[in-house]
Amino acid sequence: MSEITTIGLDLAKNIFQVHGIDETGTAVVVKCLRRSQVIGFFAGLPRCLVGMEACATAHHWARELTGLGHEVRLMPPQYVKAYVKRNKNDAADAAAICEAVKRPSMRFVPVKTIEQQSALLMHRTRDLLIRQRTMLINALRGHMAEFGLIEAQGLHKVAGLIAIVMDDRDERIPEMARQVLKVMTGQLDELQTRIAALETQVLAWHKNNPVSQRLATIPGIGPIIATAIAATVADPSVFRSGREFAAWLGLVPRQSSTGGKARLGGISKRGDSYLRRLLVNSAHTVLLCSKAAKVDPWIVSLRGRKPRLVVAVALANKTARVAWAIMSRQDTYRRAAVAA
Repeated sequence: MSEITTIGLDLAKNIFQVHGIDETGTAVVVKCLRRSQVIGFFAGLPRCLVGMEACATAHHWARELTGLGHEVRLMPPQYVKAYVKRNKNDAADAAAICEAVKRPSMRFVPVKTIEQQSALLMHRTRDLLIRQRTMLINALRGHMAEFGLIEAQGLHKVAGLIAIVMDDRDERIPEMARQVLKVMTGQLDELQTRIAALETQVLAWHKNNPVSQRLATIPGIGPIIATAIAATVADPSVFRSGREFAAWLGLVPRQSSTGGKARLGGISKRGDSYLRRLLVNSAHTVLLCSKAAKVDPWIVSLRGRKPRLVVAVALANKTARVAWAIMSRQDTYRRAAVAA
């Protein structure tokens, strides 16, 4: 049997599909492996190139196979899809991965370390708990409105509704309903405690990570955004420029151009939606609260020509470019001098 040089590995929970070829492109091995057989199979192979789609378990398997001496490359699934020839099945997916990993124009996903994945887990869990808290608050507002009790919007305004629920002498809420609403308020308190604990862990990781600390020097970026970027972007050199990094976050116009005529629409919304949302929300806060933003010539000029939401996205794009420059140059943010 010819020596295997390239392998396409289609990941799954239990059954993995392998498609291996030699240096001439001839298929040498096409087989299924159970999860317990994967490490033993690759341990018995000479060093080769292994391609995988970037998915939930891909970074774990990439670290395992790299430890066995193989060169592992992760690819976005949407880039691999074009190489599936006919019907979609595990064997066709593995063959497509094997074909795509050799393309010179293919873009690859850097393999994350265990520390980076752990930091991202804190962010994902915090985001999940915040969504659950929002659901509970909306439900509490809706149920209280049924009894004619209305409160202003905002997280800090919910305390007024909770005080009404906890006051047993307030007769505006029936006793049966009060017992149910107390269950919701108790769950709200528990969620708030857990969110605060996660934010404490994120802050501790931020203080021990030099990249995150450098990112936090940028106006509009705090520990939450800084740690999210530092954990997500393993290697900033995979982006050729700050504009490419902003495009990866989906903060650039979506194109539908042909015949030499450029047609630009709204932002593409591709890439990491979590980072994009954090940067856009941060830009809204800067535009609303920052005194420096109110006198910045670029922002003032943009505000005079564009709607508020467009200005916020433009500021998020600029912040992303600055973040890439900070990570690439390993430097801190220095505010440019404003001309008199």
